[in-house]
Amino acid sequence: MSYVDLALAFLPQLALIILAAQVFGYLAKFIGQPKVVGEMIAGVVLGPSLFGLFWPELQKSIFIPETMSILYFGAQLGVGLYMFLVGLEFNTQLFRKNARSAIGVSLAGMIVPFGVGALLCLWLLEEPGLFAANISYANAALFMGAAIAITAFPMLARIIYERGLAGTALGTLALAAGAIDDAAAWVVMAVVLASFGGGSLLAIKAAVGGVLYASLMLTKARGWLQPLADKVEQSGVLSAAQLLLVLVLFAVSAYAMEWVGLHAVFGGFLLGIAMPRGKLTELITGRLEKITVFVLLPMFFTYSGLKTQLNVLASFDVMLIALAILAASIFAKGVACWAAARIGGADNRTAMAVGALMNARGLMELIIINIALKFGVIEQGLFSIMVLMAIVTTLMASPLFHLVYGRHMTKPENKPPVPPLNAALKT
Repeated sequence: MSYVDLALAFLPQLALIILAAQVFGYLAKFIGQPKVVGEMIAGVVLGPSLFGLFWPELQKSIFIPETMSILYFGAQLGVGLYMFLVGLEFNTQLFRKNARSAIGVSLAGMIVPFGVGALLCLWLLEEPGLFAANISYANAALFMGAAIAITAFPMLARIIYERGLAGTALGTLALAAGAIDDAAAWVVMAVVLASFGGGSLLAIKAAVGGVLYASLMLTKARGWLQPLADKVEQSGVLSAAQLLLVLVLFAVSAYAMEWVGLHAVFGGFLLGIAMPRGKLTELITGRLEKITVFVLLPMFFTYSGLKTQLNVLASFDVMLIALAILAASIFAKGVACWAAARIGGADNRTAMAVGALMNARGLMELIIINIALKFGVIEQGLFSIMVLMAIVTTLMASPLFHLVYGRHMTKPENKPPVPPLNAALKT
């Protein structure tokens, strides 16, 4: 197919993706869930599990193989830009004040899931259709630990801002712990990919390169970017050339993380943290949020959904595995984070809220399992099970949080201003 034919074939896909994301997003909001939950479900609905099950010929005629590369590019760009926008809102001062408590919660939220993952793999490696045939027990256990330990950091930010908890001890503790958890999970995932490919040097490169790059971005980059911020502050506008420069920096940062063996999303997130706060971040968010949230991010959910086959759960054995993984994941993450928060001095209500928030996996889970499937670490059966786990734990987070903490939330009239990104996400 020519480039023109590919573009014309992709347009119906894009229209259907945007429509489905909006419809299911608003349905999710109607039942009290964050919009992202509906968008995740929309991605699965458009795949072979539902659309392809009832109208297989129509589904195949719309989502043709030739356009998958376009969908993949849009999906990766969308999730990278989204994490960049989340980084723009991350409050580093509050993170430093709560670092000690956050590290305690984060360690518990990693150690227990990795232990549970190791135990699960004693059983899962004996089952066909889950892991690659040549994977070692150590790699399987590390992957399961990372997949259970991961936290839906973007969703955490959304819930915290929507509930008026930005700047509170609970909000900062959960955001900081979620960021540490996700960074550690990605380092472990990089080790799995490197060792699975037979290169221990790649694992060292990922760990050392990631730490060095993060240190550089968190200590020096903001000073380097300050002249740009000063110009925007003085003029009050973000020119096309300045926006282009930011996008080039985003691409370089994303590539740097990919080059060392981590995922591009952390390059975007670190650049977002490094950006000087003020008019610059406000205008960047205003320029990028709508195209990212309403167009590109649903492409990522759809790309994942097209590879999800929930019909594998029709087997009793596979359903038993799915329920076991789901129960173990909820227990390992939620209880561990609750206990660590209590030990760190939080009251029971706050500790339970932390456990509820940290248990959501959402977008980050989808990213990590997509990478694992792409590199052949897992097979289709486990991928579909983990998609289900991501959706269920994300569905649970908001109502469970409201149950244990809702009546103590800040009243609407006392809420801090909602950042632009989250205002868009609420629509």
